[in-house]
Amino acid sequence: MGAGGRLILWDIDGTLVDSGGVGADVFDLSIEQVLGVRPPARIHMSGMTDPQIVRRYLAMLEVAEEEAEAHVAPVLGHLATALAGAVDEMQRHGRALPGAEALLRELAGDDDVLQTVLTGNLAPNAALKLGAFGLQHWIDLEVGAFGSDDGDRNRLVPIALERAATIRGRRFAPSQVWVVGDSAADLDCARAGGVRCLLVATGRATYDELGALEPDAVRHDLTDTAAVAALLRS
Repeated sequence: MGAGGRLILWDIDGTLVDSGGVGADVFDLSIEQVLGVRPPARIHMSGMTDPQIVRRYLAMLEVAEEEAEAHVAPVLGHLATALAGAVDEMQRHGRALPGAEALLRELAGDDDVLQTVLTGNLAPNAALKLGAFGLQHWIDLEVGAFGSDDGDRNRLVPIALERAATIRGRRFAPSQVWVVGDSAADLDCARAGGVRCLLVATGRATYDELGALEPDAVRHDLTDTAAVAALLRS
């Protein structure tokens, strides 16, 4: 691959899409299916992988640690089914975030750029969320890294790099890779993988809060297609 090649690893929730609260609802439903009770409160999910979220809810419900792990896989299994059944609701209440589709389309037209996802979502749920808002056309999901690959987000960059190499035959140096997200966890993940990070203030964190973390770049949103595309090609 040429020296100008770039691998873009997109976070989904809060960066590309807003699921309109449906993402949180399906956790409640899935936990109720397995444990017979809904969580009494919502946790802040930003930056967490789906397995981490399930474990946090199990701790909230005071499930004994030695029993909790046996519940994780069944809850995750229900989670995929529940989200598939809630796509219409997600489309009604959610949206693609400002500038996301135009930027993805612009980068997809550049042969030097390979773009995929690095997300805490399970692989099928990532596809559902992108597909609900027509964003799947611009993303190479086969080479993505997901919460279903590893519950620790900080281990996901090497998975995406390996898939890009083995599936697409494209190898990238760390300086050629961007993680794009909306939280401190996205930055931590990028730093753990030795790659660059752009944070956008379209999730829970404000522009100033993200800037204080000192990522490689920070933007209010993705609406300036030309400027953000130029940054990610740099």
